[in-house]
Amino acid sequence: KSREAADPAADSSPKLAAAKNQEETASKKELCVKAAKEHSIPEDVNKVLENKVMETVLDLSYVKLSVVEMTCSGDADSEGIVSKSVSSHSDLIPGVYEGGLKIWECTFDLMDYFSEAEIEFTNKTVLDLGCGAGLLGIVALQGEAARVHFQDYNSTVIDEITLPNVVANCTSEGRRMSSGKDRKASKPPSKRPRKAEGSPNVLSRCRFFSGEWSQVSQLLLNSNKPCSKYDVILTSETIYNPDYYSALHDTLAQLLDRNGRVYLASKVHYFGVGGGVYLFEKFIEEKNVFRTRMVKTTDQGLQRCIMEIAFKNSC
Repeated sequence: KSREAADPAADSSPKLAAAKNQEETASKKELCVKAAKEHSIPEDVNKVLENKVMETVLDLSYVKLSVVEMTCSGDADSEGIVSKSVSSHSDLIPGVYEGGLKIWECTFDLMDYFSEAEIEFTNKTVLDLGCGAGLLGIVALQGEAARVHFQDYNSTVIDEITLPNVVANCTSEGRRMSSGKDRKASKPPSKRPRKAEGSPNVLSRCRFFSGEWSQVSQLLLNSNKPCSKYDVILTSETIYNPDYYSALHDTLAQLLDRNGRVYLASKVHYFGVGGGVYLFEKFIEEKNVFRTRMVKTTDQGLQRCIMEIAFKNSC
């Protein structure tokens, strides 16, 4: 029957035609991409922190994610990703929820690397791609980046986690990041909701986007607002699924400045989904657009790497 349904010429009965239509509809759904959206920053930024409980790591404040899971519902989670993630006990639901409710360990590897390699963000334009909590972009803000844009697949993540985290860290503008050696000495978690006491001009340097990478690229490049290419693109644990490699590669190629740099943190291999740093490196080599180099490898636990990516003909 499946062979017949796949070949309308074998049998043109109404039932088979209906089955074929269902298959085509399902196929189109699989090919659907999540539309891009720019998220506005509320005039009263204190509202962003209402009902939020903050914790700290490496002197950065971030929303306590377990509280978000308990309290985020209804209009605040129009995508339903919180309930779906909790009910399925999964940190990833491809095409529905892409992990932004969790801070992944490679994020901290990249933050450590910024300090170790003395990466400069001053006056740079920066994109935190697949930002989740937005900690990488916040570090760039503290490093006096001229502009920082945040992107995550899910709009709920941007509204309920990324934006509150950026607002909560406005007070720490200009502070240098502590190194990984200082992590154990970071401030104990704060359970009190915070008010935004920082300078509003920090937020004026930020833009927030949700949606699939190719859609966000189109939104940025076709926007009425000026959008120069990015000097630095930061991304952590975004290459777990090989199905996304083409979209990620194209996004980097479209948005990175000719002499810009991408810093990508990843596990060497993602069990269960098949992606990993060497597989993505091979993909890049075959495309012949970028050059890559491994700038750091960590062997504690699952092996993890940081890759620097630049255009082949760049400085």
